[in-house]
Amino acid sequence: MSERKPVVAGVDGSEPAYAAVEWAAAEAARRHLPLRLVYAVPSRLLEHSSAPGAEAVRQDLRDGCLQALRRGADRATATDRTVRVESELIPGGAAAALVGEGERAALLVVGGRGHGELTGLLLGSVTGQVAAHAPCPVAVVRHVEPPTHNEVVVGVDTAESAQPALEFAFAEAAARGARLRAVHAWTHPAGTGHGEMQPVVFDPELVAEEEGLVLAEALAGWRARHPDVEVIPEVVRGRAVRALAGASASADVLVVGSRGRGGFPGLVLGSVGRAMLHHAHCPVIVAHSPHGAPWTPG
Repeated sequence: MSERKPVVAGVDGSEPAYAAVEWAAAEAARRHLPLRLVYAVPSRLLEHSSAPGAEAVRQDLRDGCLQALRRGADRATATDRTVRVESELIPGGAAAALVGEGERAALLVVGGRGHGELTGLLLGSVTGQVAAHAPCPVAVVRHVEPPTHNEVVVGVDTAESAQPALEFAFAEAAARGARLRAVHAWTHPAGTGHGEMQPVVFDPELVAEEEGLVLAEALAGWRARHPDVEVIPEVVRGRAVRALAGASASADVLVVGSRGRGGFPGLVLGSVGRAMLHHAHCPVIVAHSPHGAPWTPG
């Protein structure tokens, strides 16, 4: 029997990263998984140099990184002593190295910088690149609060596109012993074909009923697989970003998919997912489809 994939958390010596490590340790404990801490460094830092004085400088830099990993391991152990923790310096740029770790991870965890500090996301920050391109679910931890709400929130778009998010959200709610709030937002009737015009006039009550059926269809199979998870379906007329941001204020974690209704094949993180990384009031998990688009770092 092969060993289960670990929860992997990135360490960079910053307090947000250590806070994310603590969150990752608690998550690993809930799922009975090992925790792997990684610190990405330039490849040359791991190579031996024969130049006078160069090796001593490299060793000092390596020692600083290893100390950060040890501090992260201490924080993880203090969070939950039952979690098996391993740590390693890995070569490469931070984003590319972490995306590579995703090939062998059950979950990747990265820290954010607090409200308004992910403004570089669309310009290629490490957090944004990892959240968009990792081949496994990614947790972005900007808010670390004790899990007091006992609720997981998941954004549901169409029955088909929501499946990766629903799979992760149901498992997360089961692991936490929490209820699951499934939020489906709409502003206009959904089109039935590519390029179809949305009706100018429609009956809101009738559309709300139809959108409720979309949500029920998306949830049906997962409810059968997780009969012990209490599910609260919520159909909201309004923008998905606003609905999910509001729901996240009373959630311990928010789960979103990597692409939503009308997403382009090459767009690996939709607009709602990107917005939630900025505006959610709790940790956000981006649940990627196993057939997400490949990524080559520039």
